[in-house]
Amino acid sequence: MLKGNQHVIPLGNAWAVKREGSKRFTIITEYKRSALKIAREFAQQNRSELVIHDRDGKIQDKESYVKNLNLSNSGKPLKEKSRLKSYSKK
Repeated sequence: MLKGNQHVIPLGNAWAVKREGSKRFTIITEYKRSALKIAREFAQQNRSELVIHDRDGKIQDKESYVKNLNLSNSGKPLKEKSRLKSYSKK
């Protein structure tokens, strides 16, 4: 059962992880890479999608962890990434 997509969004000079539909932030971090790591773990655990926003708030990339028939040899869902702009790690 899906528990909501995870979004990594800019928040002033920081980055936040927020579940889609939630009024509260899951966590606020100084660095985007920290927010991505945390959001990716939540998305994998909840079998949902990770939506990554750029500094302007526009969707930059998406990663899907929704369980489907595309399984790796380990039985885990394959990560599906859209072909939007890639981000540079800062």
